[in-house]
Amino acid sequence: MAEKQERHKQSALPGVGRALVDALRSSYVLPLLLVALFARLPTFGNPILHVDEEFYFTVARAMLGGALPYVGVWDRKPIGLFLLYLPAAWAGPVAGLYVYQAMALAAATATASVIARLAQRAGWRQGSFAAGALYLLWLNFADGQGGQAPVFYNLFVALAVSVSGPDGNGGLRVRDRYRAGGIAMALIGLALQVKYSCVFEGVFIGCWLIVREWRRSGSLRTTALYGVALVGVALLPTASVAAYYWHVGAEQAFVFANFTSIFRRGSSPLWETVGNFLTVTALLAPLVAMGIAGLRTGAATPVARQWRMLLGGWLAAALAGLVLFGTWFDHYALPAMVPAACCAAGFLGDTRRGRKVVVPLLLGSALVAQGVTVLNRRVRGTPAEFHALTAAIGTGPGCLYVYTPQPMLYAATGRCTLTPYLFPDHLSRGREAGAIGVDQASAVRGIFARRPAVVVFGSYRGERADIHALVAGLLRRGGYRRTALAPIGAARVAVYALPDAAAAP
Repeated sequence: MAEKQERHKQSALPGVGRALVDALRSSYVLPLLLVALFARLPTFGNPILHVDEEFYFTVARAMLGGALPYVGVWDRKPIGLFLLYLPAAWAGPVAGLYVYQAMALAAATATASVIARLAQRAGWRQGSFAAGALYLLWLNFADGQGGQAPVFYNLFVALAVSVSGPDGNGGLRVRDRYRAGGIAMALIGLALQVKYSCVFEGVFIGCWLIVREWRRSGSLRTTALYGVALVGVALLPTASVAAYYWHVGAEQAFVFANFTSIFRRGSSPLWETVGNFLTVTALLAPLVAMGIAGLRTGAATPVARQWRMLLGGWLAAALAGLVLFGTWFDHYALPAMVPAACCAAGFLGDTRRGRKVVVPLLLGSALVAQGVTVLNRRVRGTPAEFHALTAAIGTGPGCLYVYTPQPMLYAATGRCTLTPYLFPDHLSRGREAGAIGVDQASAVRGIFARRPAVVVFGSYRGERADIHALVAGLLRRGGYRRTALAPIGAARVAVYALPDAAAAP
């Protein structure tokens, strides 16, 4: 009787609400927040943590100015990612940095709390805090120290897993199971609108729910209808965005940017692809190895065994998605870190070797996390260098074209733009040739035909040599003069201006 009352009490809360309450009630929340602050505090206020989040912030600023993604400003990321950055963009180019970085801090801490709770449900209580802390520290290893997309959508996926396990969909009533499944797929739908690469994890969670329903109901028709409903819920956010673009007559731009262009993108040079793969493998290997060892730990209750199966399958799906997606930039490893950390809790708390290494591992990871942050500042530049470059550009009335990988300059200077292609790679990297809907060289010539008042120019790894030469020639023939040569990290970028910038558009 008491067990039935407890189940009824739990079912009164929506699955995701219960998952959040369980995670945030944990005594680990404050210690995990302190770990996150330690890992991220040196990055607060830095406008150039990573070119990706610079661009997300810039797109959000452009949206506030009336630009429609995929039309007025182009990228292939889903619109939900840019919507996440809108509060930061609204706060402005200075305060907004702290806003989005605080949002990322909150998302990472909440994800770590869910990791700890999932580990406890799998019977790995002793290693649960270490698992959450390792996730927070390991983020820095793979460019997750700021607001990369997985830092946000990992929380949605982790919550989806949290409501998909035995406690989430094992209630006495059918409607409890359906509600939990619907909530899980709604969370996956939100994650998809942050970045589509989580589709592999979403498919696994959906299949897990469908198989469990088949085992319970034994009805092929019921299970099939349930599966169709789950797919519909997961696709609803994306379908809603598509419907909006159809309503405003921009459905072709939406489809091309979100689904077609990625298949037109070329491959990176072999040496770069192999190097990226080896880097991602090295970043993940220790955590995945601990996760596999954790899955092989001893006896557990029947419910804990089901949780372990779910977490192990999630880890396999995340790794499969990473391998199949290709490219293998280091931040592509971030989604796999969540299930790997969950499973590593078993090794860290339930094995003799794990208990011996857990403290040195956490301390070593903390030192490496800080070291990576310092190295990134040296390579990518410091806030002081960025602000000096911004001052050299100025905030005059003329428009700006940034060739180098610092798209945050658009937001920081407030100058107008002359192209929807604000991410530098799109117009100058080889693998993007033929993938953005326009010819890169023609687009660059079109920018200079409109006479930008200021151009930021330099070299970067992976650029097309012919596009670099084209821009250099257009600057020379256009009468531009170099007004500054500024260091920014390991690079030096030049600022070019028209002789009479005030006369520019």
